Amino acid sequence: MPATRLWSATRSTRCDLLPSGILTPGVTPVIGNGVVVDLEVLFSELEALTARGVDVSRLKISANAHIITQYHRTLDKVTERFLGKRQIGTTGRGIGPTYADKINRVGIRVQDLFDENILRQKVEGALDQKNHLLLKVYNRRAITCDEVVDDLLSYVDRLRPMVADTALLLDQALDAGDVVVFEGGQATMLDIDHGTYPFVTSSSATAGGAATGAGVGPNRLDRIVGIVKAYTTRVGSGPFPTELFDESGSGCARAVSSSAPRPGGRAGSAGTTPPSPATRPGSTASPTSC
Repeated sequence: MPATRLWSATRSTRCDLLPSGILTPGVTPVIGNGVVVDLEVLFSELEALTARGVDVSRLKISANAHIITQYHRTLDKVTERFLGKRQIGTTGRGIGPTYADKINRVGIRVQDLFDENILRQKVEGALDQKNHLLLKVYNRRAITCDEVVDDLLSYVDRLRPMVADTALLLDQALDAGDVVVFEGGQATMLDIDHGTYPFVTSSSATAGGAATGAGVGPNRLDRIVGIVKAYTTRVGSGPFPTELFDESGSGCARAVSSSAPRPGGRAGSAGTTPPSPATRPGSTASPTSC
């Protein structure tokens, strides 16, 4: 999930989760099923926008979106440190481990939070294996089921009004001829399949990911806009053949550091990293994190 700056007439706000359409009055911003959601980050961003007078009441979140939990963040950080010189350069926010749990079919989805028994069963099942890793491999303390469940349940009352069948919502909007914008992030070179693997993100960040990440058919996308940067920037580790180690590279890094997901970016002399937002009539959707 790359950081995105939402611009108004007078100031900008950095957001890791919220789609940019949330700043436009009358728009229904949607976080689709392809996003992994950190509830602490989500409500922090909503509170920041509310303090600025932005109406965030129209936000909808897919019931099928997966949740980043405490143990995902912990595993992300300790696993990266364990790699030593082979580090990927992860942000440590638990995104990769959450997508891994999704593929392994042991993830926690938004809808699970509304049945405490189901939530507890799923968290217990996930921790059964993860605590063995934390204790025996990484020499870290075990995480209890209660602390994870209590943390997640603390968000339920605020989250409930936002949860919806967003695939149905988008399909109905498209059928009605509304304008829908699918907003993508991170781009081709960070795509899990088409990027510079393994130094990539954990999801499909190309335009094709809009369909699976939002739950609409690819035939619904009637216009795709790709954005190409003049030079490539990276915030993680891995090979960077065009990296500039002179003042030009340092200047590029300083220029983009204010909007990068984390400080210390690297700049290259050539190459492209094109984000691929796919557009089509409807409200505003965010199938991939913005």
